[in-house]
Order: sequence, then C-alpha cells, then structure tokens
Amino acid sequence: MPLLGQAAMLLGFDIDAEAITEHDHWHTYEHLPERLSIPGFLRGTRWVATHGAPRYMVLYEVDRLETLTSAAYLERLDHPSPWTRSMMPHYRGMTRGLCRVVCSTGLAVGAHGLLVRFQPAGDAQARLERLLVDEILPPLPQRPGLGSTHLLQSAAAPVMTSEQRIRGADAGVDWALLVTGYEAEALALLERAAGARAAWERHGASGVASARYQAACSLSAQDLQARE
Repeated sequence: MPLLGQAAMLLGFDIDAEAITEHDHWHTYEHLPERLSIPGFLRGTRWVATHGAPRYMVLYEVDRLETLTSAAYLERLDHPSPWTRSMMPHYRGMTRGLCRVVCSTGLAVGAHGLLVRFQPAGDAQARLERLLVDEILPPLPQRPGLGSTHLLQSAAAPVMTSEQRIRGADAGVDWALLVTGYEAEALALLERAAGARAAWERHGASGVASARYQAACSLSAQDLQARE
C-alpha cells in the first residue's frame, strides 16, 4: 500500500502569478514542515500541473480520518503564522477534501500523476466503487510506466477556520482517483484512454475533470524528525 495512512487530505488551487515564487518557498520551508509536525500527519507532497488545472495539487497522507479534525490540526488552522497570513490572500479556487483511502494499490508513488475527480450518483456509488476497486485499479500498476493507484472518497466536512476566512471558503471534493507512475507519457496515454466523460457517465459518474501533475516537493514526518 503506497499511501502511508488510512486517510488523506486532497487540495487543489491556483496562486496569483506574482506570488508563485514566494508561495513555493513558503510551502517548502514553512508550511509543509508545520503540517508534518502535527501528530498523525505522515507525508505531504506538492504537485504542479503539467496538463490541465488547477496549477497545484497537494496530498497529505494521515494515519486516520480523525487526524484531520483533531484539536492539534485545528489549532494550527486558527493560528496561522505571519508568513501564512501574507500568503493566504493569493490563493484562488481552493478545493479541500478530507478523505478516506478506499483503495491504494501498487509498489510505489511515482513522480508523475493523473488526477481524476468526479461525483458518483447516489444509486451508483456502491457499483462504481466495486468496479474500480475489484476490476479497474488492481492491474493498472503493472503497466509499464505506472506505479500506483489511489481511490479517495470525501468522508468529513472541513470546518471554517482563520486560514479559510482569509483566503475565502473552500469548495469540497467528492471522489478522486490518483494514478502515479515513473513515465509522464504513460499517464498521458491513460488519461486519453480513461478520461472520456462518456465512459464515466455510463457507470454513474458526473462532473468528471482530469489533470496531469509532476511531484515538486515531498516531506514525511520521518524526514522531519531526522532533521531535529
């Protein structure tokens, strides 16, 4: 199981063009270490879009769903640092999902990723989950160029915090499929084959949107502890 925990937080957003350089420096040297110091946060990875939008995807792997509603996490969100306060107004179109990891297959998380977001119809959820978990996802990591597949489902609603008040209310995430690999072209081929909205809609999914990403920075709690 390549993902490190039973739950994950998935974020997608854009940043004002003039703030991108500072954002990436802040996110690498302050924000990721701050988040990974919270009990239960296991690894955080910032991805940058190579095809599609939004520009950024951030995935936090956590030990369990309760980590994302814990007092320690909410305390950080309600007491942002001065640098964080200065960065929040530059965020645009934030989506944030507190998700359970339904399925995580493969050997390793690759440096290239394909993210597909969608909403299942109420009467199709169980059928669509079985199709993905039992049939479609398990063989994908064996394809040349691919490494892992991860199905995430929204399982908790984020509460309003000081950080969110500064940047504006976040939109939610329903279901998300992340496929990673070691060859960008393998993800591009998969997107062309599996990204057709008509195919998803036949299985009861709507609002299908896909984008391809490359990992830009990753930090684990173990890495952080080794520095101390």
